[in-house]
Amino acid sequence: MTVKLYAMTCGYLDMPMELLIEGGTGTLRIPIPAYIIEHKKGVALFDSGMSLLVQKDKNKALGPLEPYFAVHFEPGEEVSARLAAIGRDASKVDFLINSHLHFDHAGGNALVPNARVIVQKKEWEAGHVPELIQANYYDPRDYDHGHQVLQVDGEYDVFGDGSLRCIPTHGHTPGHQSLHLHTESGEVVLCGDACYLRRTLDEMRLPGIVSDKESMMKSLQKLKDLQSRGAKIMYGHDPEFWSTVPQAPAQAA
Repeated sequence: MTVKLYAMTCGYLDMPMELLIEGGTGTLRIPIPAYIIEHKKGVALFDSGMSLLVQKDKNKALGPLEPYFAVHFEPGEEVSARLAAIGRDASKVDFLINSHLHFDHAGGNALVPNARVIVQKKEWEAGHVPELIQANYYDPRDYDHGHQVLQVDGEYDVFGDGSLRCIPTHGHTPGHQSLHLHTESGEVVLCGDACYLRRTLDEMRLPGIVSDKESMMKSLQKLKDLQSRGAKIMYGHDPEFWSTVPQAPAQAA
């Protein structure tokens, strides 16, 4: 069984290169991706982009994170609008799979109201640790919306046939996960923030935002092994790579 994959751009952020890769200088405008995956048994969304609060108040909504980003996120770029533009109804998404719970990956969860959220147990727990919330690593306004939440521990087969599997890629955050797909064109891995840039994997260089360096390096090695076996790696925030990715309604892979 295979799935159909569609890519959507849900705004952009200007971000310091030193946070994206060790030794980086200057800033880089990065895309905020979200993906819709269609299977005969249902529809899944991988990550939901930023919240309407960020869209409305731009950097002010980021609180202590404001100095590190410049937000470029306009009406019509939120995930629900992107879905509507290709004839999909956000209220009919069956599964919302969050790579992790940072503001640019889970901020749009409220716009996908009826989906069952799939997140790693470690990540859901980290997103409710008061000290991490206070430090602004997490903001429950992004993901505490009363969804039914499936907290998985390790690999998880979403449709039960191997076509769409959550794979743990911890390190960027305590419970980060990526998504392994079988499409008509071959195997694809949606990395989220386990691998920001092509250079991250080519040079095996970590970003500046890491909760556990050892775990993240192991996750990069897992991605490199999948790549060596023929999987296409969809880098999390690489603008050069993203410019080559067909946008919905064209299939991304």
